[in-house]
Amino acid sequence: MSVRHERSRSVDRRVRVQGRPVDAYPALPPEARRGSVRRVTVVGEEVLSRPCREVTEFGTPELSALIDDMFLTMYVADGAGLAANQVAVDLRLFVYDCPDDYGIRHVGHIINPVLDLPDPGSRRLVDEFEGCLSVPGAAMAVPRTDRAVARGFDKDSKPLVIEGMGYFARCLQHETDHLVGHTYLDRLSKRDRKDALRQMEDRREDVFAQRAIKAASLGR
Repeated sequence: MSVRHERSRSVDRRVRVQGRPVDAYPALPPEARRGSVRRVTVVGEEVLSRPCREVTEFGTPELSALIDDMFLTMYVADGAGLAANQVAVDLRLFVYDCPDDYGIRHVGHIINPVLDLPDPGSRRLVDEFEGCLSVPGAAMAVPRTDRAVARGFDKDSKPLVIEGMGYFARCLQHETDHLVGHTYLDRLSKRDRKDALRQMEDRREDVFAQRAIKAASLGR
């Protein structure tokens, strides 16, 4: 998921890591410092359109390395979240570094997430522009509920409950969609989907160039 400039990580004053408050946290988390940049898949690639597999092996070096690589790839692409199938790995896992609407920065990863949304009678849908790292250069208004809870596990199989409000709730919904083989384009009308794909064609090369510049600035 793309992050909007007015919600830049640099202005956040409070941080929650894996759902728990911390006093301070670096702008570039330790995972990203250890990681390598991977290619971000683009809409139309088959891995993005099928449900991902459950993670069954926890605590492995391979799983830790994947999470590290996803964090760095997300930063290079200026993202607020990234699902595993966006780096061509069909596992139920995503990472995030996303602000909410209350100045809190949320950082972490979650494996095999199950999303809980408010009951239809109590949920509030918000239409807000949304981008995706796999739809480079495009953004469209997508209705999402303003509250969401993701339940899953960390890389060592410890249970997690991650609560999101506002923009972070949108992020949790966006990334969970990826894990069932959907992008935000699937929530658009045919007309809006065509508009988003036109935006992508017009802007994708500029987006790729900016990612290359940022990777180079990090020595990657």
